[in-house]
Amino acid sequence: MEFEDDAFVLAARAHGETGAIVEFLTARHGRYAAHVAGGASRRIKPFLQPGARVILNYRARVSDQLGAAQLEPVGEGPSALFDDRLALAGLAAAAAVAAGALPEREPHPGAFLAFEALTDALVLPDIWPAVFVRFEAGLLQDLGFGLDLSKCAATGSVDDLIYVSPRTGRAVSRQAGEPYKDRLLILPPFMLSAQTGLAAGDIAAGLALTGHFLEAFIFGPLNRPLPPARLWLVDRLSEAQRL
Repeated sequence: MEFEDDAFVLAARAHGETGAIVEFLTARHGRYAAHVAGGASRRIKPFLQPGARVILNYRARVSDQLGAAQLEPVGEGPSALFDDRLALAGLAAAAAVAAGALPEREPHPGAFLAFEALTDALVLPDIWPAVFVRFEAGLLQDLGFGLDLSKCAATGSVDDLIYVSPRTGRAVSRQAGEPYKDRLLILPPFMLSAQTGLAAGDIAAGLALTGHFLEAFIFGPLNRPLPPARLWLVDRLSEAQRL
């Protein structure tokens, strides 16, 4: 088995004295793990940081075995964010969520595009936290658990949607949700329109929303918590007063 594909590095761990086992999110083949010879070397290790973009050349003798990969770096990768620790935390969190949520060797081009959009936005400090929320929503969508924010689940109205049902992931209007608002999740306006500006509390509400459904639909059934990198990101955003 052999292929070449665009990919992002999701995680890497040492294997033997000089190699590494690396997980990739590829454009056409989904999440793939491969052995990278020399992955522990000073020359290759910088290209194996979470979020690094590469051209992946993958080869395996049979389709169900761990193959070997050769990499060609694309762009600066995480080094471009070296002076922005918060953006690096966002990149690490996104990589951890994708690595934990996506099934291995199952194509998910939507997840790749969502991850790509986030990496492009990380150089924009005022924008990328909202794009991170959209990345997680896109990941849920690509895995078959998309949120339905098109109309109120109770009335069918498309106006004044400010809540989401924690059970169904469907939007609820202000009027319909008022009696149950303590049990509903907040729907921040930016998740309905990219043209809507951000208000205080919007990012926190968005992260709570996507985090709830990631736990309920993906990580919970796998008996795993949300990745520590994702929890750490929320803490860092809170400390930086970016929520």
